[in-house]
Amino acid sequence: PTPNIDALAYNGIILNSMYAQPVCTPSRSALMTGKYPIHNGMQGPPILAAEPRGVPLTERFLPEYLRELGYSTKAIGKWHLGFFKKEYTPLYRGFDSHFGYLAGIVSYYDHVLNDQYSRYAELSGHDMRRNSSSAWDTVGRYATDLFTDEAVRLIENQPLNKPMFLYMAHLAVHSGNRGKLLEAPQETINQFQYISDPNRRTYAAMVKKLDDSVGTVISTLQKRGMLDNSIIIFMSDNGAPTVEYGRTPGYPNWGSNYPFRGTKHTLWEGGVKVPCIIWSPLFQQNPRVSLQLMHISDWLPTLYTAAGGDASRLPLNLDGIDQWSMITHNTPSRRSSVLINIDEERRNAAIRKGPWKLIIGKSENGTMDGYYGQIQPTKVPPFNFNAIVESKTYQSLQQLSRNSFLPFSSTFKMRSLRQQATIRCGVNLGPMSPSPCPNGPCLFNLENDPCEQVNVAYSRQDISSQLYDLLKFYRSTLVPQINKPVDVLQADPKRFNDTWAPWIF
Repeated sequence: PTPNIDALAYNGIILNSMYAQPVCTPSRSALMTGKYPIHNGMQGPPILAAEPRGVPLTERFLPEYLRELGYSTKAIGKWHLGFFKKEYTPLYRGFDSHFGYLAGIVSYYDHVLNDQYSRYAELSGHDMRRNSSSAWDTVGRYATDLFTDEAVRLIENQPLNKPMFLYMAHLAVHSGNRGKLLEAPQETINQFQYISDPNRRTYAAMVKKLDDSVGTVISTLQKRGMLDNSIIIFMSDNGAPTVEYGRTPGYPNWGSNYPFRGTKHTLWEGGVKVPCIIWSPLFQQNPRVSLQLMHISDWLPTLYTAAGGDASRLPLNLDGIDQWSMITHNTPSRRSSVLINIDEERRNAAIRKGPWKLIIGKSENGTMDGYYGQIQPTKVPPFNFNAIVESKTYQSLQQLSRNSFLPFSSTFKMRSLRQQATIRCGVNLGPMSPSPCPNGPCLFNLENDPCEQVNVAYSRQDISSQLYDLLKFYRSTLVPQINKPVDVLQADPKRFNDTWAPWIF
């Protein structure tokens, strides 16, 4: 159960057509730059810890724009946008402070990253930092709690006459290191004894801790009198990496994308259509489910406008579109298409225009084309609306509503929104479901076929041709990937007191 996240969703806007990238670094790059990753060479794999690569320094990040509007800018948690030189780290890219880790993952308690690059090259080091210094004093504390406490500290110490941009990139519910993929406090795990699979049970506990974090942050904003002028966004950077039949490479977390096809790393909906909620007392519409098209790159111009900036003054080469009017007034989206990705090295691509989605090539050699993470209804407790009503988030929003006469969702309204947001595909789909297009392009009408079951590429060649031409246009604008060989000698944490740190000066 996620009562705090649910309370936020049912009193805000559920953005049910939000797209991100198939993996983490490209998504975070798109968020921070407002550009498709193909336009700065970041469209490939995530940055490895010992890889001398980062988002090019020619790119301006979202917090740099918000600073110009008078905001203080704070980052918590995962960075994963490059750290081989200090100039690529958060304090040099627009953030006033950063508490978190620089690479892609750490273990939840010891905050160590072990990265194996070959049979003979494995590097290991501590990766938890406060600004430019290692935070050794945090070892042994659960990462989700650490980041929550930092958010509370920042909110409580924020001057009320100065606006703040708080970027909170939780480790949860990403997996940790091999051997410690999933970790949570035992007392939280014990709350989910009805889940027979021990991995799923631990995963549920990790989600519970994340949900608790959401409630704590929102209640802290309410207590400080900041909630009545806040915008809160909750979203993922990609789909879950599931594990059925051992087919998921990398770091599985036993999550679920069901009923969408595919997982993280893929161009299927399960890899790139992500959960997203936005809430604010500034909205003039009642809580709703929005099916209007959005991309993670849209947040830069959208938040710039929300913060009082003039989006027309932003660089013309941004791919992100200002969606503030759509969000606040429910006007039509200014976005008619989304380039999901072009990976010129893996020779795959995907694009959506209107209801139509075209996929070219295969993801992960077709090994993750099925439907993963289905849970038998008999194994799931009844949905508990009372838990939502009793949550910190609901109580905080209810108090705000009483004080300012904001729209507020009743239990009846929450049930209606839950029904509207639920995707149903009508058939029992499993992990061994084959790709509907193993030898050619895939075209789906997502309005009629949200789970990508029926390939209409050949019956609708007119649409296929239109989208293929659009992909060709984007391919002509592509900046080649800037992936680099790992630097296992110079990046070795042993050179820096067993910590991951910038190694090129």
